[in-house]
Amino acid sequence: MNTTAPVRIDIWSDYVCPFCYLELPPIQRLQQEHAGQVEVVWRAFELRPDPKPTLDPDGEYLHTTWNRSVYPMAAERGMTLKLPPVQPRSRLAFEAVAHARELGRFDAMHAALFRAFFVDGRDIGNPDVLAEIGVEIGLERQGLVEALASGRHTAAVHEDQQLAYSLGVAGVPIMVFRPAGAGWERAFGVRGAVPYETMASALRQALDEAARQAT
Repeated sequence: MNTTAPVRIDIWSDYVCPFCYLELPPIQRLQQEHAGQVEVVWRAFELRPDPKPTLDPDGEYLHTTWNRSVYPMAAERGMTLKLPPVQPRSRLAFEAVAHARELGRFDAMHAALFRAFFVDGRDIGNPDVLAEIGVEIGLERQGLVEALASGRHTAAVHEDQQLAYSLGVAGVPIMVFRPAGAGWERAFGVRGAVPYETMASALRQALDEAARQAT
């Protein structure tokens, strides 16, 4: 993680949110094309934490949303997504990726979780499935199983969620830009699966603010 970049982006997302997956390529492009200028920190935001009910995987709401928004946007971005046959809770997925972060495999696990759910339709709320995904990206299975069983990362996941609530975040994805080291009062958010150009414009704004801060 680059801690000397002048701009930091905190991103809240959920692995069961298709728009969060659709926004991943623009974020990755921003990181690649502006290497050294931006530090990205991914944070957990569970859209339907227990006991909030999960969505009906074959319900009208999901089919309508996917037909009207998800599939057209995926086609525009050259991505292949499928409406998953399950709608799991995502807390354990967040705990699994926190474990991967400790071992330097965050990016691989992050992308793998999105692909597993939105391409392969796997149940990413199932610890056994999460363990399989971990092994596929090079993690040791037993270590991940023990991390999930112990709840070692549960508090960190909840802390991300509570921070989001305190900042007024109610939905994801949201990308919060601010100069490195600045408080949240100097941050501004970009919401939704926006095009790369919108992200690049927001970064330029944040870089200008960082430059003013440095003078």
